[in-house]
Amino acid sequence: MSDGFFSGQLLIAMPGISDPRFERALILVCAHDDRHAMGLAVNRPVEGLTVPDLLARLDIKSQIKAPPDLVLVGGPVERERGFVLHTDDYRAEHSLEVGDGVALTPTRDALEAMAEAGPAPRRSVLALGYAGWGAGQLESEIKENVWLTCAPDEALLFGADHEHKWARALAKLGVDPERLSFTAGRA
Repeated sequence: MSDGFFSGQLLIAMPGISDPRFERALILVCAHDDRHAMGLAVNRPVEGLTVPDLLARLDIKSQIKAPPDLVLVGGPVERERGFVLHTDDYRAEHSLEVGDGVALTPTRDALEAMAEAGPAPRRSVLALGYAGWGAGQLESEIKENVWLTCAPDEALLFGADHEHKWARALAKLGVDPERLSFTAGRA
């Protein structure tokens, strides 16, 4: 965390979160400043929609056999808008550095790179939609124990075991999900 902002950090939803869209969510904060925050859920696959399926729907011809990775629901905002979260070994004109070794490209460039035999990110995920917060909202939610934070790793960001990512993120903090309370308190 730099300058009091959470860009590049993972948010881990606490049990009992009041919004069911974020239950057991693991969200990478891609941008955060004093006006807003934006992140992508990295453990919410769209049932039955793979990257090759989406490339075909967008009429992007694949020169390689794209892996059958599932497309993710990045969040409830602008769910028709796509984002490619990827390792920073690939850059396009509009790529945004998210954190250590990770970038985000919100344009078709990254999708085309994923389908070509040329320069492409070493690892990537495709998400539709994003999670967004207004000024001070994310900070307030963290203070209210809605989210825990941890540093990301490639397995949590790009791994295919979406079902267990939330528990693995908690384990990074030494937290057993079975011992978490649904109510928050203050000492």
